[in-house]
Amino acid sequence: MQFPGPGKNETTSAGQTHLTEPLAVRLLLITLALGFLSLFLFVPLAAVFAQAFEKGGGAYLAAITDPEALAAVKLTLLAAGISVPLNLVFGVAAAWTIAKFEFPGKSLLVTLIDLPFSISPVISGLIFVLIFGLHGWVGEWLFEHDIEVLFAVPAIVLATVFVTFPFVARELIPLMQSPGKDEEEAALVLGAGGFTTFIRVTLPNIKWGVLYGVILCNARAMGEFGAVSVVSGHIRGLTNTMPLHVEILYNEYNFAAAFAVASLLALLALVTVGLKSLTEWRMREGR
Repeated sequence: MQFPGPGKNETTSAGQTHLTEPLAVRLLLITLALGFLSLFLFVPLAAVFAQAFEKGGGAYLAAITDPEALAAVKLTLLAAGISVPLNLVFGVAAAWTIAKFEFPGKSLLVTLIDLPFSISPVISGLIFVLIFGLHGWVGEWLFEHDIEVLFAVPAIVLATVFVTFPFVARELIPLMQSPGKDEEEAALVLGAGGFTTFIRVTLPNIKWGVLYGVILCNARAMGEFGAVSVVSGHIRGLTNTMPLHVEILYNEYNFAAAFAVASLLALLALVTVGLKSLTEWRMREGR
């Protein structure tokens, strides 16, 4: 009988693999992981809430109910409320097309989907300035017809859509490729139409992946700063989202109000992490 040496894996009769690293190595790795998380996650998160309530609950409530803060919250929810459904439709359609069909330009489509990941958000915002600015490609025509895009809500929505559209598609593409086409082809042979096949066969297999992608997309939409900062114009009460409002308050040395609004984004992050973990668990369970 051979026993696994230090640093090796041991496979049980049930097919499960157990790590057999020495106790000291495991404790060291756990300590390093917890230390890193504490230094770069838990401590900053606790500092945000500590600074937010530094001047008491009354000051905190006043900061988050300020008209400009409420306008920033509404604009953030509006941008996310428009961009997430659009990216959901695009992501499902793109993933279904890429995973289930072969066509010329398929590799190019996959590359374009990854484009926002490889371009700085600030550069993305500058692209919209180049297109919709007064001296841009269509800016003069928009000005002549009194259509506001840049430094207004439409530009903020467009920038948010651009930086978030890979999330749903990128989550679903490998998920839809893994089972192959057998189930869809069987449904089609049995007389089901394309839409019925998608609703009855494809969608149940990817439902948790869809939810996972939507959660990530929504978190990025609400927390986006770079692209939105370029196209918003920083008009207080009109074109400032929550991250932009936090920046303005901080630059004005109104630290308590800045951290109060930032705490709302921190709460969003915590909820997102919780939903993300729950979705990952449900995906592993196959429910």
